Amino acid sequence: MLAINPENHLGIFAVIMVLAGASFLLEKTRLGRQLTGTVMVILAAILAANLGVIPHSAPVYDFIFTFLVPMLIPLFLFQADLRRLWREASRTTLAFLVATIGTVAGIVVAATLLDLSSLGAGAPLQESDREAAIVGLFASTYIGGSVNYAALGEMTGLNQDRSFFSAATAADNLFSAVYLSLIALLPGVARLARFFPAHPTTSSPSEISQATPPPVTAQSLCLAIACAGALVAMSDGLVAYFDMGSYRYVTLTTLTLVLATLVPAIREWLAGAFELGVALSFAFFAAIAAGANLTAMVSVAPTLIVVVLILLSVHLTTLLFIGALSRLTLPELLTASNAAILGATTAPAMAAAKGWRDQVTPGVLVGVLGYALGTFIGSALYNYW
Repeated sequence: MLAINPENHLGIFAVIMVLAGASFLLEKTRLGRQLTGTVMVILAAILAANLGVIPHSAPVYDFIFTFLVPMLIPLFLFQADLRRLWREASRTTLAFLVATIGTVAGIVVAATLLDLSSLGAGAPLQESDREAAIVGLFASTYIGGSVNYAALGEMTGLNQDRSFFSAATAADNLFSAVYLSLIALLPGVARLARFFPAHPTTSSPSEISQATPPPVTAQSLCLAIACAGALVAMSDGLVAYFDMGSYRYVTLTTLTLVLATLVPAIREWLAGAFELGVALSFAFFAAIAAGANLTAMVSVAPTLIVVVLILLSVHLTTLLFIGALSRLTLPELLTASNAAILGATTAPAMAAAKGWRDQVTPGVLVGVLGYALGTFIGSALYNYW
């Protein structure tokens, strides 16, 4: 018997949020730093569901998928001022575009070498459409991040195969952490470094290291939720009016980018929106993982591991080859690659730790650019593969 009845909405929601909060705390431990908080919350939710603490299916999960997931896009993208991006991070932006090419090339090679149509069998997709959906899914997350992964999961229907979706998320995050460790070592490889121009050693401190971030207040959080909700409602109204249901997330991304670029002060007015989005993404991953079947997860894990290994290998090879030809520096390329594979939080952290002070702000900006591009490119690959 389940410890919590599926109709006990508040009880299940409380467990989901406790698991998300505990994962943030565990992420500060040595093991947590290796696994990442995302993997921790997925494993915790799988364990809770399979031990019978929470059900595998419940209306609360549907609430999270229906109402919270769409709000992640504006919450992440309120910082996406495209004019600021080009003004302050033009070379790193070029490096990020190279990283994007590497990601697309990686998933194309993986799809060519492997039969991906055998994955995601529990999703409401024809077998012939599964490969395109998986290509779009992995391209979106390795250009953007969890927000794009969630969007493509709903757009393609792959999120309805909870076992595949949870296994793919775990593989993504585990190997991303390994990849971060690898690229952190590359600048010290002399044989590699000689193919790239020297990075300036005397750079002015980045804006992000000097500026005091705007305070997160009850007002800014309330406005962030209100603005995100309004944008979701507006985009849903537009796609319904023009009968473009499959372009829901593309429309939402476009509206948010236009607002963030035309009204750059919005990132200060809505301080804390990004952090709120991260918290809600943990709740999303917990809800997805709760519906996972352990046997089904284990059966798809080997193929997913090979997919991710091929994708990351091709991504890095393409990045370094085109980057060397383009005369981009290793710090620019590795910061951009970090932003694409892991997101806007780890890229500036690595840049600061390596002493690349001029790459801290660009790391944040191109990471946000990834959130903007991920859904566009992922949906294009899905629709035209």
